[in-house]
Amino acid sequence: MPAASCRRRWIYWDNAAVIQAPIVPELPDIVTYIEALEERILGQRLERVRLAGPFLLRTIEPPAQAAEEKAVCGLRRLGKRIAIGVEGGLWLVFHLMIAGRLHWKKPGVRVDGRRSLAALDFPAGSLVLTEAGSRKRAALHVVHGEDNLRALDPGGIEPLEADFGTFAAALVSGSHTLKRALTDPSVFSGIGNAYSDEILHSARLSPAALAGKLSAGEIRRLYDAVRAVLAAWIDRLRAERKGGFPEKVTAFREGMAVHGRFGKPCPCCGEKVQRIRYADNETNYCPRCQTGGRLLADRALSRLLRQDWPRTIEELERLTARRSAGGE
Repeated sequence: MPAASCRRRWIYWDNAAVIQAPIVPELPDIVTYIEALEERILGQRLERVRLAGPFLLRTIEPPAQAAEEKAVCGLRRLGKRIAIGVEGGLWLVFHLMIAGRLHWKKPGVRVDGRRSLAALDFPAGSLVLTEAGSRKRAALHVVHGEDNLRALDPGGIEPLEADFGTFAAALVSGSHTLKRALTDPSVFSGIGNAYSDEILHSARLSPAALAGKLSAGEIRRLYDAVRAVLAAWIDRLRAERKGGFPEKVTAFREGMAVHGRFGKPCPCCGEKVQRIRYADNETNYCPRCQTGGRLLADRALSRLLRQDWPRTIEELERLTARRSAGGE
């Protein structure tokens, strides 16, 4: 293969730049949203529901306007959804998806249907839903009663409430890798791409390990890591909010160990964080702390590089050194 072609391949593979695309808000972010909303709208009368995004509302009956002139009586998290309950058993359930975010604005702020898609107007302010980009995926369901509300819940166990036995049974309920098991909303509620990376790093477990092949000690380590990481980030986001409304909800945060840190040093051992890319997501991990020095195969890049794909940290270091010296 010509040297120039080989260099292009390595530039593509070893590019340390990370495209930090928006990510679906996860359990700590949703908890922070709900706590901020409780301070602002619990017990308050919902004066008006304004919908400007034509594809936002995913239900027909009851209409969203049925919630108007009713007081907010409860807020809940359903996985990664935010449910706002008003008098009469009516619930407005928001799923922010990848690029949707909530904002607290002055009363009656304009919604334009392009970036701002909806507003719930209260006496003290307006809760506004925005969504960046052209692919509008955020959703609002308006449902009546507990049964219809539960139907929107993916069904995963609450990771901060489950005891060890319940956690272990859920983890091994399917033949999945740890990464997939943690991010499956029907297995665990509210954990997504970002915090699963942090949890697995804390537990010193490979994202590609099969859940069904873990030892009892490894499952216990994962259980403890789930609880510790999620609780720590909830506390941290609460402290950062300082009573305000969370306006910078992102999956890429200062203080994360591996998520969004491809090419940067692991805070525990100093080894460069590696990644597996797939579709619009990526898994970040430390090969020394989590995989015994092995590099996990990235499907697309493994096919591209074939025999050149490095299998260990040492092979990666040698190949990187050859590139720096002007070799293949």
